[in-house]
Amino acid sequence: MTKTLIVAGAALQLTSGVIAQTLWAPKGEPAAYTPPHRPLTRVTEVKARHAGHKNWRELVVDDKHLRSEYIQAQSGTGVKRALHPDTRVWWVILEGEVKFDIETVPPFTAKQGAIVQCPMQTFFSWEATGGGPALIFETNIAGARTLYEAQTAPPKLPGLDWIPVSFNNREKGSFLHGNKPVATYDEVAADIDAGRRKGTIRIVQDDRGTANFIYGYNKKLPPLDEKNKGHYHPEGAEYWLILKGPVRYPIERAGVVIGETGDVVYVPAFTWHAPRWWGDGASCRLAMNGFPYISHLFEAH
Repeated sequence: MTKTLIVAGAALQLTSGVIAQTLWAPKGEPAAYTPPHRPLTRVTEVKARHAGHKNWRELVVDDKHLRSEYIQAQSGTGVKRALHPDTRVWWVILEGEVKFDIETVPPFTAKQGAIVQCPMQTFFSWEATGGGPALIFETNIAGARTLYEAQTAPPKLPGLDWIPVSFNNREKGSFLHGNKPVATYDEVAADIDAGRRKGTIRIVQDDRGTANFIYGYNKKLPPLDEKNKGHYHPEGAEYWLILKGPVRYPIERAGVVIGETGDVVYVPAFTWHAPRWWGDGASCRLAMNGFPYISHLFEAH
């Protein structure tokens, strides 16, 4: 099936025989950054804030579509067997090793650079392993809830009680859309470098969230145009976990930021931005937003 992306900009060839249209599009003021969001969250600063703490979490995205946080877990700690009743969850291993047990999939150990996901209504657990702590970047759909097995004591939640329920119609293990339990940075990057796959790879696809692996080289791009505003998104934010830096972002009102490996760059709706691979070698960003095929709107000249 042919998929088209309609952008407000100069005619752009998307697929064979399909031309983007020039349209009138709303352009409001760039959305203000409200906590925990910021143009650039440096992982080095996050880790420094938690120096001396063994296990910790820090929320970095919590908007109307997605929720992401950094998690550090010491070896032997993790999450007991649980599931999300209506949402897909995914993790990126930034440091260390994590053993995952996902229902319908044989247990496996994910190392640095792995992107792991679990579909809705599917039991999962994970535990940090190896000689040191694991650093994980976890993403779920906004408002996600967690259900725990009866033998697991659930955490206290403000304003909510826990009651026993029966869940008999689970669609366990429905990865759908070509999703796979795990992908690794090294494998996907090697496929792109060898020409077996294009430079943008869909790693996670859900009706309410997506993650695209965008990989390439600054040296293979046209010369930098400082006047290029890039594009904006009219209905939601987009953000990127930098899998391999640097990546350059001119962001409306925020100026130019350079994301390094492990950092998060966040851009609200209605905000011009023009991400670009940067530096001398390969660079890569994992682009995340709340739409499977988010609209990219460009200036019409």
